[in-house]
Amino acid sequence: MKSFLNIILKNAEEIISSFFISITVILVIMNVILRYVFNTGLYWSEEVATTCFVWSVFIGSAACYKRGMHIGIDILVQFAPPMMQKIITLLVHIMLIGLNGYISYLSYIFIRLSYIKPTAVLGISSAYVSAALLVGFGLMTLYSIKFFIKDLRLFFGKSKLEIIE
Repeated sequence: MKSFLNIILKNAEEIISSFFISITVILVIMNVILRYVFNTGLYWSEEVATTCFVWSVFIGSAACYKRGMHIGIDILVQFAPPMMQKIITLLVHIMLIGLNGYISYLSYIFIRLSYIKPTAVLGISSAYVSAALLVGFGLMTLYSIKFFIKDLRLFFGKSKLEIIE
C-alpha cells in the first residue's frame, strides 16, 4: 500500500495531465460524433475541452521539467572543462529559478486580474483556467530549486548517498 502511494505521488503530474488530456480527447470525439451523426452537439464541450487541454499542457510541462525531458542545447558546455561545466550548470539553475519564479509571480497577477472575467459559455471565472499557469510554473520553480540544491551539494563534494539521506 505504501509503495502504491509512493508511485502515485512520484507520478502525480503525469497522472493529472493524463486525466485532463483524456477528458479533452473524449469530449472532442463525443462532440464530433454528436455533430455528424445526430446533427447536434454539446454547447459547453469546446470550453471544457479547451480548459482541460490548458491544464494538461501546463501540468505536463512541469512533469517533463521534473524528468529533464525538455530540449536543451549544451554543445558549448560539453567542450568546457568539468569544473566549468558544474559552474555553468549551477548558473543555469539560478537563472531558471529566477525565470520560473518570475513567471509564477506574473501568473499570480494574471489570475487576480482574470478572476472577475467569466468564461463565455459556462460563465465560471477565468481564474480557474488561468490557475494552470501558476500551478505549472510554480511546480517548475520548486523543481528548479530542488535541482539547484542537488547539484550544489554535488559541487561541494557530497555523495549521492548523502543527498538521499
